[in-house]
Amino acid sequence: MGKKIRKPIKNDKDFSGKILKILSQSANKTFNYKQIAAKLELDDTKSRNQIIKDLKILASQKKIIETEPGKYLIKAVSQDYYEGTIDMTSRKTAYFICDEFEEDVFIPTNNLNRALDKDKVKVYVYNRRKGKRPEGEVIEVLERDKTEFVGVIDIQANFAFVSTANPKMYTDIFIPKDKIGEAENGDVVLVAIEDWPKRADSPFGSVIRVLGKPGEHNTEIHAILAEYGLPADFPVEVEVYAQKLDTTIQESEIAKRRDMRDTLTFTIDPKDAKDFDDALSFKKLENGNFEIGIHIADVSYYLEEGTILDDEAYQRGTSVYLVDRVVPMLPEVLSNFACSLRPNEEKYTFSAVFEVSPTAQVMNQWFGRTVIYSDQRFAYEEAQHIIETKGNNTIPDAISITGSSYVVADEIVEATLKLDELAKILRKKRMQQGAISFDKVEVKFNLNTEGEPEGVYFKVSKDANHLIEEFMLLANRKVAEYIGKQKKTFVYRIHDEPNEDKLIAMQTVISKFGYKLDFRSKGDIAKSLNSLMEEVNGKKEQNLIDTLAIRSMSKAKYSTDNIGHYGLAFDYYSHFTSPIRRYPDVMVHRLLQYYLDGGASVDEEAYETKCLHCSSMENLATNAERDSIKYMQVKYMQDHQDEEFLGVISGVTEWGIYVEIVSNKCEGMVRIREIKEDYYTFDEKQYALVGATSGSILQLGDEIYVKVKNADLVKKQLDFHFLRRAE
Repeated sequence: MGKKIRKPIKNDKDFSGKILKILSQSANKTFNYKQIAAKLELDDTKSRNQIIKDLKILASQKKIIETEPGKYLIKAVSQDYYEGTIDMTSRKTAYFICDEFEEDVFIPTNNLNRALDKDKVKVYVYNRRKGKRPEGEVIEVLERDKTEFVGVIDIQANFAFVSTANPKMYTDIFIPKDKIGEAENGDVVLVAIEDWPKRADSPFGSVIRVLGKPGEHNTEIHAILAEYGLPADFPVEVEVYAQKLDTTIQESEIAKRRDMRDTLTFTIDPKDAKDFDDALSFKKLENGNFEIGIHIADVSYYLEEGTILDDEAYQRGTSVYLVDRVVPMLPEVLSNFACSLRPNEEKYTFSAVFEVSPTAQVMNQWFGRTVIYSDQRFAYEEAQHIIETKGNNTIPDAISITGSSYVVADEIVEATLKLDELAKILRKKRMQQGAISFDKVEVKFNLNTEGEPEGVYFKVSKDANHLIEEFMLLANRKVAEYIGKQKKTFVYRIHDEPNEDKLIAMQTVISKFGYKLDFRSKGDIAKSLNSLMEEVNGKKEQNLIDTLAIRSMSKAKYSTDNIGHYGLAFDYYSHFTSPIRRYPDVMVHRLLQYYLDGGASVDEEAYETKCLHCSSMENLATNAERDSIKYMQVKYMQDHQDEEFLGVISGVTEWGIYVEIVSNKCEGMVRIREIKEDYYTFDEKQYALVGATSGSILQLGDEIYVKVKNADLVKKQLDFHFLRRAE
């Protein structure tokens, strides 16, 4: 039996949305059914009769006014029409997000009128009586959030369709025969929506790029990048420009800088890091204090404003860290070589240098351009070994970067131990001031040479991580404070207070485990969150509660409007320490130098636009990184389909339970119909599944055994078989 031919065009059964759009575009003009039919380019009797019917219905709903028999006018626009954003659900319905409404406005499927997820739209809002949930209808799509989509192409005789794995994309995309390009049936492709004709079910598009066959490793990784509009490579002209840069260290440039090459300096980074954008220097002072330098790669020296290299870095906004690769913000000649603070090499840096007392009080500070020489490169594991052994300066084979034992100079051991001591004081002080400690376990994969996952391990922050973190935080805070107190335009990293509704919802969940939050004040919330993080550490529900806590927080973002950083408990905070991988840090370096040179405050509006762009790119990168982890988890579980796993119920819905495997943090779903031991229904109040016969309960935190039922690489989804409860 041949494939069913799908037709791209059909007559609409309901013209309400189009009628409202026509009338709203000419708010002071009346229309009859003939004029509306002409606007819609419809001349058949059936369509005209439907228009007459829809006009009567809209008038009865008081959405339009019949000014005289057969003539209609839109109801006062200012009263019921609003602009905002569409938030699609996975059920082909949506919510309208608008600042003028306390609750989101529900948009039924038949009222979407071609709006897609995150589109900016004009919506007619009705059903606004007290006690009723407001509903709306999209009248006009004002601006598409995105026009490029990744999907699998289904080629038929004279046309093709592309369907996406995104559950929020409710339509496939029609591709005319002459716009299929070199795609073959079943390929993963990137397509662009070009038009959505009035009488078409699906938008019309064209194939931009063929990404490969579904399920293949490189195809899926490139599909993740393409889905979020992130580049996989640099344009040739950008690479050529970067290669031509003079990256040699010049005596004439050194003369303009503070020379710190003779000060003990070292880096501490992940074992597999290729770009080292920060280093620490340490010197004992005669008065008993310490000079501590936080030295950051001077990217802005090479990255001149207005060049194609700078334009490319700005557009990217950030490096993207996928499971098996890094998509850098800067070409490798800069990110891994010229700007990277590699050991035994002189480098240009931008530095924050502090005189710090033995009790970690900052006595003096200096900011400016420097030149340094890194004496040592450490992995976190190596620095941690020094801290844990309190002075054993032999790095053993097992944790050495080089794979062989070596002896660390006494002065570096002494510096590391003192920096660790000071970092612990700084961290304790931060926590006392209301900072929140989120040491969420990170899932990492051991990959073979082909990028295939061979094992899973968890990254946990230890003293060496906290050492670097505290001094980076110190530099970021002091730079922001220095400019902020001058009341000059600056790029801040801000973090608003947590969403109270989300905290209340979180309280409902954590109460099932016997935990409680304190809502009396902002400070009490922070303290109780920290206590909660400590209490759940190492317990089966830790990852679930860590995740819920992070989701209850506002998102940190970049802004010229300084409201402080709630999570860190800082009044002033910025990003100064990673210009190799974050464009906002480049902007901070430029502004800091400009103000150090006596410059007047820059245009706030222009920098706020740049902040919005950088925050948006950071969000896209985070989503891509998350998708790459999900993909790798599914790929890993494909090779373990015959094994039983102990899991914790991490979510409960009316259609089933989400289960997180204890040993590898992979999460999948058990459909409610798959649980054969009883007939289960969802109890919303208990947030649990309840057995109709036995009354037994499956709820958050319960341990069960599962087995892989299906591992879908394209959708990045795992389905599990329910085996039995844990005893």
